[in-house]
Amino acid sequence: MPRYFAFLRAINVGGHVVKMEALRGHFEDLGLLTVETFIASGNVIFQAKSGKAADLEGKIERRLESVLGYPVATFLRTESELASIHAHAVDAIEGSPAPNIGFVAAPIGAQAEAALAALATPTDEFHLHGREVYWLCRTRQSESTVTNARVERAIQARITFRGAGTVARLAAKYLRPAG
Repeated sequence: MPRYFAFLRAINVGGHVVKMEALRGHFEDLGLLTVETFIASGNVIFQAKSGKAADLEGKIERRLESVLGYPVATFLRTESELASIHAHAVDAIEGSPAPNIGFVAAPIGAQAEAALAALATPTDEFHLHGREVYWLCRTRQSESTVTNARVERAIQARITFRGAGTVARLAAKYLRPAG
């Protein structure tokens, strides 16, 4: 049975507060199994008997909007995808501060990629890999002129960010060592 990692946008930010026990319950109500949350920022780990990731994303988004009253963009990744994301974060920007990793539903197109590149500053650098945007911010993100909202407008797609440290902790806890 496959394990998925859900990265939710707009959970416990902007005045929205969702208890992790309630969030787990909403996933369980959908028939999802072994549901766990990982820190209170919208990371949910679960198993599903069947279904395509895109179908599960939609099902989760509809359920959460229904019970919470606002849209919650949901980005699912498999174990192998999480391993690849973690490895890429470590390898792609070696010797630099850990990047923020933005999760999107699909790889962004050339026009969105150009708009994202236009956001780059001496402080902020962006790198794309698959369905992730790696944002290297060489200062505190609160001091950057780039914001999550500006990135979202540039790529014209919903996105949610996690620090590379969070992804590394998820990988350490949930991924099986190779071999």
